[in-house]
Amino acid sequence: MGQMAEQLVHDYGQIFGELKKKLRWQITDERTLMMVASLYLIKGKPFNLEEFLGVSEYIKKNVGLFSSLRSTQRFTIAAMLILRFENPEETFHVYLKVYDKLTEKGFKRGAFTYIAAISLLTGEQQKQSLDVMSDKAVEIYKGMKKSHMFLTGQRDYPLAVLLAQEEREVESLMNEIDYYYHNLSKKRFSKRKTTCNFLSHVLSLQVGEDCEVIMERCIRLMDKFQDGGKRIKPMYYPALGLLALLEDAEREINNVMKVNERLNGEKLFRWHKDMNFMMAINFVVKDKVEDKRLVSTGIQTTIETIMQAQQAAMVAAMAGAATVATSSGNN
Repeated sequence: MGQMAEQLVHDYGQIFGELKKKLRWQITDERTLMMVASLYLIKGKPFNLEEFLGVSEYIKKNVGLFSSLRSTQRFTIAAMLILRFENPEETFHVYLKVYDKLTEKGFKRGAFTYIAAISLLTGEQQKQSLDVMSDKAVEIYKGMKKSHMFLTGQRDYPLAVLLAQEEREVESLMNEIDYYYHNLSKKRFSKRKTTCNFLSHVLSLQVGEDCEVIMERCIRLMDKFQDGGKRIKPMYYPALGLLALLEDAEREINNVMKVNERLNGEKLFRWHKDMNFMMAINFVVKDKVEDKRLVSTGIQTTIETIMQAQQAAMVAAMAGAATVATSSGNN
């Protein structure tokens, strides 16, 4: 395990421990705090508990009674605002306008659209108007839905927004997504799983490298992990896609397993083995991205974008599950 990855694991435990100590009675799913801690690490910004709690409380006080931002989702949104903007509380009101614009264009209200809104707000292609970007995101989502009606849902909103920021024609993008999905589903990836569909969206964010090369790398990674005794569950597919963007991805399998074992051995994380494996991939990829001698600027930007997409999906999935649980409890 590289020195940087070792430091990341150490810092991850420190931030998580601080959050858990303060919020243990407010959060039922510890993975939310794991996600917050990882957001700080991936962005490389020091964690300030007082600032984090202040922005989280500000969000809760400035949304409606039935908003999912009154629940635990406010913690991940608070972290994203702090990490991406100098004035997170001021920006929060702009963020709500972006959210309203997406719902006006056709996205349904709820946890997934909140994540999509922050992806749109932080997009690099803000040269285009919010209307134009929102329209393109909705068009891409409809294209996804048309291709795979039963596998595409609200959890795909954030990725549709990220794909909308690419300067590519929607039809060409849909063809590439279909290429990945149909070929991966023939090669041991579960065809009926939403995560295989999501993986095809993640891989399509990579521009400039041959689709077949990336796809074959993804397949070899799955085989090599499984040969080493690590079964690749469908929930791991997006993380595997992230790793597949590294040219020397297969060389990193050993590092991923070392980080995974280290996390599994930590008292704080031993009950979250699935999350640990996905985090191990994130930490190893971040380690590579930080070393600019080993990763070109182009792939660096793409990997950072896909980390954002993957984290958005994980955050939204947890927030969506919490929303469903709350709704069921109210029935």
